[in-house]
Amino acid sequence: MMKYPHHARVPVLLASAVSFLALTTASPAIWPFSGKKDKVVPVDSERDSQELAASDLFREAQEADNSGRTAKAKAIYQSIVKQYPFTKTAAEASYRNAVIVRHTGKMDDAFEALQNFIHTYRDSPHFNEALEQQYEIAEEAKGGKKQPGFLLMPMKMNSSEVIKFYEKIIQNAPYGKYAPLAQFSIAEVQQDLKEKDKAVAAYQKVVENYPNTSQAAEAQFRIGSISNIAAQRSEDASNLLAARDAVRTYIASNPSGERKQESELILSQVNTAEANQSLTVAKFYRRIGKTKAAAIYLNEALKFGSPEVSSEARSILAELASADPDGVASVKKGPGQDYTVLTAENLKSRDDYVGPLAPELTRLGQKPKMRTGDEGFMPIPLQEPTLPVKPGAATPGPGSLLPPVPDTEKPALLPVPPTPNAPMQKVPGSSAPVLPVPPPPVTTKPAS
Repeated sequence: MMKYPHHARVPVLLASAVSFLALTTASPAIWPFSGKKDKVVPVDSERDSQELAASDLFREAQEADNSGRTAKAKAIYQSIVKQYPFTKTAAEASYRNAVIVRHTGKMDDAFEALQNFIHTYRDSPHFNEALEQQYEIAEEAKGGKKQPGFLLMPMKMNSSEVIKFYEKIIQNAPYGKYAPLAQFSIAEVQQDLKEKDKAVAAYQKVVENYPNTSQAAEAQFRIGSISNIAAQRSEDASNLLAARDAVRTYIASNPSGERKQESELILSQVNTAEANQSLTVAKFYRRIGKTKAAAIYLNEALKFGSPEVSSEARSILAELASADPDGVASVKKGPGQDYTVLTAENLKSRDDYVGPLAPELTRLGQKPKMRTGDEGFMPIPLQEPTLPVKPGAATPGPGSLLPPVPDTEKPALLPVPPTPNAPMQKVPGSSAPVLPVPPPPVTTKPAS
């Protein structure tokens, strides 16, 4: 290896940097393509020539495709994608290739060809069409049916592979048109496999991620239906609770939904199942002499309102109240419990009975009534009466806001300044001289 002296290393490094910049500007850049081997991104001058070459190949592929030589067309389309991947023609060729595979190949090959197109050319105008075809393939694989007009062989794929198809569709467009449909289909596949927990979780994703779709309402009903079936088989309290919550939510959010009658039927079945469970437990406690515990579960059975169970529960509760009134009376109402007053229980003999309220207390407990007429109603006067303005005036008239002024509190007359040549006068009953009020001035008319 050639050694450079220390003082010559800087020019060498600068020359290397200049050569690298010249190489990168004159040569195409390196760009990763679809996770495969790195592809070369052409510069503008090369892109035009590649576009022309790709267009010529594309026309040749179309001629072969229109004449029924699909194998040759498919090979040319793949060649365009491989040689000129950054041209607009390559995006069209990739989609055409996927369509040919869709019609003549297997479902998994067709799905993969469409996935390569979607992954590489997401900005293509054929994106939604490719996504729709992927969903059709997944539906065919799910049901094992042949799509009319296609040459696909009917086949039944593995359920796990079908679920992967739907999951890939959701990944391609999480909030697109086919995402809720794909998620709902995943739940249906797991429901067909009798995987109750996975199916309920998949339906719950539909409800949570796509709440404003028709699939969300149906998924909510399916959750209640699956939980109800599981509860009828195992009588598990958790399944009964899940079924109740699901159907109640469906009825509340879809009051006129097409599944309303079925939901009400499921709710009735759940109520009957829970009432029967409570009645069974109550009979057990009654048999071993636990009156209080039996009364609690009997009232629990009455709470669910099942007609078949309520009659028997009331009869047993009345018998317990007659045999052990203290044991039944000691049961207090809990949150959510709806106790029924028994006819065999004498309320007046209870220690906490104080009788009806007195009439005065009853009136205090009533709400004030709104006025409905003008009886005894005095309107506020529109005009205020004239008020006295001079001290010592007469007593205010009716309606005045001022009370009459007593004579002892009337103010005294103020002295008036003296006027020349005015005689002094005295106020009757007083020794203090007070000057009289001066006479009004005399006006003289001018001579005519």
